[in-house]
Amino acid sequence: MAALIGHAVDFQDYLPSMKQTLGAEGFLVELCNGFRLLMDADKGLITFESLKRNILVLGLQDIRDDELVSMLIEGDLDGDGAINQMEFCILMLRLSPGLMDESKQ
Repeated sequence: MAALIGHAVDFQDYLPSMKQTLGAEGFLVELCNGFRLLMDADKGLITFESLKRNILVLGLQDIRDDELVSMLIEGDLDGDGAINQMEFCILMLRLSPGLMDESKQ
């Protein structure tokens, strides 16, 4: 993610193996579980505040507020300042080189 520029991040793309192991339906269920983990339960959206609360779960305790905002902007397709479940799933698929390569084939 653009928000992680300047941070040393060892990214391993597990999404293709998850999809292969779980099948398409199980994979989508797990994406939805990830969304629910990060969302604001009252709003049903991933917001700046919910990301800020969950940065420890993400292993990003050193991330700055402006980087969290950049993460939201990256996934916010409708411009409402938050990420809904569909936007989250699209973002996760876009950020997975393995899934993107698979879809091109």
